[in-house]
Amino acid sequence: MDFNTELRFQKLIEFLKPTFEMDLDLTALIYLIGLNEAGFGFRTYTKQEKMDLMHIAVCTLLSPAGYYTFSHRDEQNWPHFIAVSTLPPLSEKEQNHILKEAVIDYFIEKEYVTQEMLAIEV
Repeated sequence: MDFNTELRFQKLIEFLKPTFEMDLDLTALIYLIGLNEAGFGFRTYTKQEKMDLMHIAVCTLLSPAGYYTFSHRDEQNWPHFIAVSTLPPLSEKEQNHILKEAVIDYFIEKEYVTQEMLAIEV
């Protein structure tokens, strides 16, 4: 695992912590990204809806790398994606690393944080 990615991810969590009244980790950030991308806001979700939100987030996070592309929103306004290419076999550690990098990029792209805020001091 890239140590700099882990440090930047921890900086992101520390920056976001005061905003949310929950413990933040990779899973929580993926869930929050799913909420943001779905656009339904905070409400009570079923277990299946929570899994769908996380799927939306993963598809969104992996879209820039060419693994998914947005397809459409259904009649209930849920976003749908098409798998463009398959991910190579990855260990859980490798999956987490790729997702952490993608989460960092997502928050920078959406301008919730800047590169400078997550910079590693040498």
